[in-house]
Amino acid sequence: MEKAVNEGVRHQVRDGDGDGDGVRRSGTAGGTDGIWSGSWVAERLGVELVGDDRLTDLLGLALRRNPKRAHLLVSNVLGKHVPQSPSVVYGYGFELGRRVRDLLGADEARRAVVLGYAETATGLGHSVADGLGLAPYLHSTRRPVAGLAPAGGFEESHSHATSHLLLPEDPALLTGDGPLVLVDDEFSTGNTVLNTVRDLHERYPRRRYVVVALVDMRSPADAGRLADFAGEIGARVDLVAAASGTVRLPEGVLEKGQELVARYEAESAATGDRSSAAASWPVAQFPAPLGAPTPHVTRIDLRWPAGLPDGGRHGFTPEHRARLEAALPSIAARLAAALPADARRVLVLGCEELMYAPLRLGRELEQVTDAEVRYSTTTRSPVLAVDDPGYAIRTRLVFPAHDDPADGPGERYAYNVAGAGFDAVVAVVDSAADTPRLHAPDGLLTQLAAHTPQVLLAVVPSYAPETPHAPERPSMLPEPLRGPAFSSYAPEEVGWLLQDLSDVTLEAPTEEREEAIQSGGAHYAESLPVEYQPTEQYQELFHAALEESAARIAQAVGVVTETVLAERSPRPVLVSLARAGTPVGILMRRWAQHRHGLDLPHYAVSIVRGRGIDANALRWLAAHHDPRDVVFVDGWTGKGAITRELAQALEEFEKSDGITGFDPEIAVLADPGSCVRTYGTREDFLIPSACLNSTVSGLISRTVLRADLVGPHDFHGAKFYRELAATDVSVTFLDAVSARFPEVADAACAQAKELLAADRSPTWEGWAAVERISEEYGIHDVNLVKPGVGETTRVMLRRVPWKVLARAGAGSDLDHVRLLAEQRGVPVEEVDALPYTCVGLIHPKYTRGATGADGKAVTL
Repeated sequence: MEKAVNEGVRHQVRDGDGDGDGVRRSGTAGGTDGIWSGSWVAERLGVELVGDDRLTDLLGLALRRNPKRAHLLVSNVLGKHVPQSPSVVYGYGFELGRRVRDLLGADEARRAVVLGYAETATGLGHSVADGLGLAPYLHSTRRPVAGLAPAGGFEESHSHATSHLLLPEDPALLTGDGPLVLVDDEFSTGNTVLNTVRDLHERYPRRRYVVVALVDMRSPADAGRLADFAGEIGARVDLVAAASGTVRLPEGVLEKGQELVARYEAESAATGDRSSAAASWPVAQFPAPLGAPTPHVTRIDLRWPAGLPDGGRHGFTPEHRARLEAALPSIAARLAAALPADARRVLVLGCEELMYAPLRLGRELEQVTDAEVRYSTTTRSPVLAVDDPGYAIRTRLVFPAHDDPADGPGERYAYNVAGAGFDAVVAVVDSAADTPRLHAPDGLLTQLAAHTPQVLLAVVPSYAPETPHAPERPSMLPEPLRGPAFSSYAPEEVGWLLQDLSDVTLEAPTEEREEAIQSGGAHYAESLPVEYQPTEQYQELFHAALEESAARIAQAVGVVTETVLAERSPRPVLVSLARAGTPVGILMRRWAQHRHGLDLPHYAVSIVRGRGIDANALRWLAAHHDPRDVVFVDGWTGKGAITRELAQALEEFEKSDGITGFDPEIAVLADPGSCVRTYGTREDFLIPSACLNSTVSGLISRTVLRADLVGPHDFHGAKFYRELAATDVSVTFLDAVSARFPEVADAACAQAKELLAADRSPTWEGWAAVERISEEYGIHDVNLVKPGVGETTRVMLRRVPWKVLARAGAGSDLDHVRLLAEQRGVPVEEVDALPYTCVGLIHPKYTRGATGADGKAVTL
């Protein structure tokens, strides 16, 4: 009986009107005169909310440009898109926390940790923690901190900005075995929760999870997936929501919604009604007048208590909570005194992840002023605005990001603020966001000043956790390794910023590695797969593929090299991402010699998914070259994971070392995932260097990052497989391609010229395709979906494959994949309209039962 209880999923939904700190009903918060703020979308698209009677009180509808879902559920009680009474917003979260405490009981509640999701649920999660009363709180963040190692991270696949970091100041915050309470504003598919629990359960396994949301809108199938997952990990998972239901969508709603968005965008562009968001967004926007002077802003000194965190980005303890409660009355009194005497309607406006502090300030302000107080926050998410009482997003302000975000500059939004009749707006930001861009002529404060008589600015000190003291680095890093002592490449072709681990046994059987990787027992970079030894038949396929594709590859090499020389640097320093990027970097170096007589420096460095780029290699490069000349090179893109990894790693490196100038844009031979701007081709075809492992990459292994082998002052490691020299085709591959340079030179230069004049912005189509395939095949983990010929080949050579999806009609580009599949007993399934030539699926089970006794794959 106990086992059945612990492995089940419990679902609780209750009205929860409560008293005191409980929920106050919001009425028709998103509409006017009793009009539901989802009726505009519902009437035009036939969308229905089915479920609890309270759904239309809690939710409105809006539209956005999205390839998977055109409609957007807009909460009336979250305090993000719709200004709402702070007491209502806080009350919903607090009441949910009370219900969690009742569910767990006093003893379990004391051992719980509450985790909220950035950016939308940071304030909701904190309010739930307040209701729980005794639990520390942490929210995920998209703002890295130099020197603070992440305690975890995960992807939110449907979000506008997907990557989440967990950065607790106390590394032990997530290590206990008490319940983990995960809080989000809504459940639509449950994928975010699954991704989080999967990541954290591998690191910090526990017996119980409680998932909390304002609304649970999952389909029965999605609800079943969470139940299955709970049984799989042997933990109890409870669900608590204020309301539940589902969205009923008529056939063709996605296409119809996209057409509707496109029509409004076109009307906006035709009338010239635009903001800094570009002409693609419609009529209900309010840009500040061009050339408008910077507005007068009244800055308020809140006298925020020293050392008190501004929120849960790095953890918020019960002791912090007690300090905040004691300080709030005097802070609110100073805020009230700064308001205009005649202000009757006031908005307290938070800033992206900074939701809780403004919420609590707004709630206290309600207690000490006669003005009607509302609360909302700015956001990263672009949503269509339509000025209609039956639509949830009536107006939209657009302004540049002002907090130096990790993902670079971009636009931010404030909804339903313009035209709302506020006599004063109190903008609450943390000190990291109090930048010149905030005060710029097109910044947030100027936008607000165009729509309210008084703008007040309250700055909360950004909490900066103390990071462990980093030991002094040695002044000298070793010189690069070169052939023939390390690799079969000529010494001038590439310098390896690696350390030689050739004498260390690092190889493990493929199935054993797969089990360790997927169970969280080991990172993939801590060991090496046993090197695949190609059969005679497979080697013949390699040589045939090389003969057939050499000219095609040579032209792509020319295109990407000419693009780099024209756009990035006239004398670039090529830095390949070892090891798939290394042959491409050598070919680009040879092209520059052949076509322009340039002798370009070329190095290979290690980058590891989830661990970042080798910081010591970056330090060596910065000491010997101008970082602005460095161009990172890779073989191909799949879904863009390494592109994202590099951008984040360079941001962290800049903050930790103060060295600037490295450009995160990767130059690749092939970009089938549409993840970069600098590429030779976006076609997904066979690059023969993907067919093999070390024997086409200078006899060098994949890179290794293991704490007992790689110290803080060492380059990442790799092995030189000298014993495989008899089957080495590394130089054969390079010579075959570079021999074709003369015949493709004119075409490559012409194509590069065309690309330089074209829009090459990444569309991330590959990522969207991977998400779809992950869902369609029931894998629900994008890391197990490897798109493209190159990545599929890697799956076959290094991992435990489950099946291969091949585009219907794919020809000789897949001969080697079909042969490998036959040898390993892996089914090849032909699929119509596949965006890649093929996709490899890693077996989604975690044990060596994924293969039979003969080493061949078995089906689920």
